[in-house]
Amino acid sequence: MTKIDPTGGQVYPDDEILSDLDRLMDEFDPPPAGLIERVQFAIELEDLDVEVARWERADALAGVRSSGDQGTITFTVGDLMVMINLTRIGENNQIDGWLVPPGEHTVEVRVAGYGSHDTRSDEDGRFVLDCVPRGTTQIVIQFGGPPGRTVITPTVLL
Repeated sequence: MTKIDPTGGQVYPDDEILSDLDRLMDEFDPPPAGLIERVQFAIELEDLDVEVARWERADALAGVRSSGDQGTITFTVGDLMVMINLTRIGENNQIDGWLVPPGEHTVEVRVAGYGSHDTRSDEDGRFVLDCVPRGTTQIVIQFGGPPGRTVITPTVLL
């Protein structure tokens, strides 16, 4: 099928029009750098039966990088809470965290381009993840006990 240019009657094949449109979009409104990688990172979880936590308090600075060396973020989903304190140490982060309800649960930190690292919280719900590279990050918690639940935090840039 072809289209006729209303201004001059010139005939353009659909493929040529779409190709020109694609080129113009790339030139004048390109996707943000790293968008495809961030989307792939967010959906590559093996277990899709997860609950996504939300920011406890989404104020004006939530999710914004700061010039300070540490910060606290709280996530909730239903009756579960994940609080993390970030401390920058050189090029990496240390994550000190607490889970409610407390107990021994599996905690995994995923960083795009670096893979994942896991640990277990102690009986008080406390956990530490050290040497966490900076980047696009999610924390996945496997709450044990009946019923077993998997909770994931939203993607944050550490």
